[in-house]
Amino acid sequence: MSYRELPAPTALRDLAECMWVNEGPRQAWVLPDGCMDLIEMNDAVLIAGPDTTAFLSDQHSPLATGIRFRPGALPRLLGVPAGELHNQRVALDAVRPELTGGSLMSRTARLLGREPNRETAPWRLAQLRHITQRFAGGASVQHVADEIGWSTRTLQRQCVAVYGYGPATLRRVLRFREAVRLLRSGHTVADAAAQVGYADQSHLSRQVRELAGVPAGRLYSGAKRSIEVPSGSSTVA
Repeated sequence: MSYRELPAPTALRDLAECMWVNEGPRQAWVLPDGCMDLIEMNDAVLIAGPDTTAFLSDQHSPLATGIRFRPGALPRLLGVPAGELHNQRVALDAVRPELTGGSLMSRTARLLGREPNRETAPWRLAQLRHITQRFAGGASVQHVADEIGWSTRTLQRQCVAVYGYGPATLRRVLRFREAVRLLRSGHTVADAAAQVGYADQSHLSRQVRELAGVPAGRLYSGAKRSIEVPSGSSTVA
């Protein structure tokens, strides 16, 4: 059994972080990261909505293939508010019946041909990336709203449609994701907490327990552990 990530196809580079392949069957805990995935498994394509807590993935098929979309990117293709999909795994056919049939890549190509709507694609991709980066860096709703010329109420509502949750939860998830990346690259819990902007090590430890369901030390690459932790929509097996 193995998990590996591959570069996103050229046509998806602005929208997707990577493609991934998971050889199973296996169970794994998927960590919240602000992303949404399209997953091909057992001749079906599923939408993995944005998570707010760790999700137990129970893969029975020998192979699963996915596209991990950047935060806020997949709803603009689906035309469905991300808030309707958070913490869910839903068949693509149920959301977009006209896309029934075909492989993951052929269905994705048909999604790319759709005209985005205002509700789920209110910003150009460059602006979407900027807003994501601002929230990941801890910017307040007021500051971001002022930058784009919106009211805080409108921005709050739009974040739920685009990302699947409001700005406060988005900041929390994106900061947690960066902390996990640092822990997996060998930084200690104390180092990761300081670099990402947590008040202290115990603050990060609490967030990891709440969002991942495991102690922070189990995500630290220098710790002895028997669990596998792939990146991106990360898993703790």
